[in-house]
Amino acid sequence: MLTTNARRARRVAGWAGVVCAALLATACNSNGTVASGPVTGPTTPPSSAPATAPITGPTTPPSSAPASSAPATAPVTGPTANSTFLAQGQDINGTVLHMPVCATGCVLSGDSTAILDKMTWTTWSGSEAVGTGIYELDGCNPNCAAGPIYHVPAVVTLSSPVKACSSSGTRYFWTRATFRYPDGLPKALQGENAPQNPWVFSSVVTAAQQSCAS
Repeated sequence: MLTTNARRARRVAGWAGVVCAALLATACNSNGTVASGPVTGPTTPPSSAPATAPITGPTTPPSSAPASSAPATAPVTGPTANSTFLAQGQDINGTVLHMPVCATGCVLSGDSTAILDKMTWTTWSGSEAVGTGIYELDGCNPNCAAGPIYHVPAVVTLSSPVKACSSSGTRYFWTRATFRYPDGLPKALQGENAPQNPWVFSSVVTAAQQSCAS
């Protein structure tokens, strides 16, 4: 009898423990200690600032300065090596000479008392011409028709071209001649009888100016 009661008491106690455990579990859950679930969203709210717009052009504005309007360089005009001549006998309307060899003589004066002969030109540009040869000079003693003629080695420099106009086009003529005599001048051509040096072709200057004035 006592053994039976003891068994019942232990059985009741066991059931009571089960019930207590269940009650304890419910009480713990109601205290909010349930493990949290996995995070399924951002822990901080998304930013509301707008995204930066992409750069689609230059960072500095284009220049508003107008393009250069400078005029083209004007063509060069004036005497050139091919447009400059020696007027024989100082006549711009007569025979014109360009780098002449003067094999039969190139007359400088209107009266043929000064002639270039056997010339070699080392320079012939639009500003000057330089050549070497023989300068034939009439001593005009007792007169120019009687001579005598002197053949003097000389270095000749022609310069100061002047513009002349004609129906055939524009030309330039030398108006100044300078002479150098490596062997000197003969005695008869020294002093007051010396040839002009430098020699300005005044008749060429006048004729050229008149040709372009009309």
